[in-house]
Amino acid sequence: MPEITLGSPTLWVITIVAVLALFCLDFAITHKPHEVKLKEAIGWSVFYIALPVLFGVWVWQGFGADRGLEFYAGYLVEKSLSVDNLFVFMLLLSSFAVPKELQQRVLLIGVAGALVLRGVFIALGAVLISSFSWAFLLFGGVLMVTAVKVLRDALDPAEHEVDVSSIGIVRLARRFWPVTDGYRGPRMTVVEDGRRAVTPLALATLAILGTDVVFAVDSVPAVYGITGDPYLVFVTNAFALLGLRALYFVLAGALGSLVHLGYGLAAILAFIGAKLVLHWAHGIWHWVPVVATETSLIVIGAILATVITTSLIATRRRRRAPVG
Repeated sequence: MPEITLGSPTLWVITIVAVLALFCLDFAITHKPHEVKLKEAIGWSVFYIALPVLFGVWVWQGFGADRGLEFYAGYLVEKSLSVDNLFVFMLLLSSFAVPKELQQRVLLIGVAGALVLRGVFIALGAVLISSFSWAFLLFGGVLMVTAVKVLRDALDPAEHEVDVSSIGIVRLARRFWPVTDGYRGPRMTVVEDGRRAVTPLALATLAILGTDVVFAVDSVPAVYGITGDPYLVFVTNAFALLGLRALYFVLAGALGSLVHLGYGLAAILAFIGAKLVLHWAHGIWHWVPVVATETSLIVIGAILATVITTSLIATRRRRRAPVG
């Protein structure tokens, strides 16, 4: 048997097969539409959090502390960004009035699309980084711009409101197919009056797949700011995405309480963007400092802990405040 090294073809094959197997398991679970209860969602969330924790231990022991720290820092960044993605998913599912028993199927298709798109972006990112030194500057600039956008959205929550009729991919679908006046169970298309028509479930799925492109543009450069290893970039994305379906139903009631999460994500993206710019500058002027992985992990953890704490305090004060 060939030796398994980090990023070796053997490990890539094993990892991709394992990810596909987990997706097949999720599709089997959601094959029969049902409303997800909190106990079921918590159980699967614990499972999907335990997997990367144990995987990180294996990386740490097998390939050294530096690689282990890169994995954990990258996973923490990707998981944080995925929670922000859940806000958008929640708004889209609400805007399309997706029945509760069908929501997890839409989420799972969206997660599968996100992983495929991120795989493409990861490959492109690896080529850019290996061929052009300015790729780090480009990724840093993308993250800086994204940080400004995230901060602007946090300052003006009204911008999070979704007008489904304005979503480009939804408008495009409506130009080619009629849309049924209601849901038809888990079916994406039906034949009515002799014509093929799409259901609102198909439009909701298309809308979420459309947002996957934006999420990939944000998340892949962010994790490349932690590690330059394409394999670690892929597995951190895969682990962060795999548990999104279950995590959505755990956090659905709590997402509204994380009122300061946008500020924290803006700070994290700006920090990683600055780290990438410093890395690029260090390659030209060696006196320019670089940010160590340990420092990145501490800074990201501290930012998340701070915004979660302040969010919970702000939410508690708001609920205690007298009405009128």
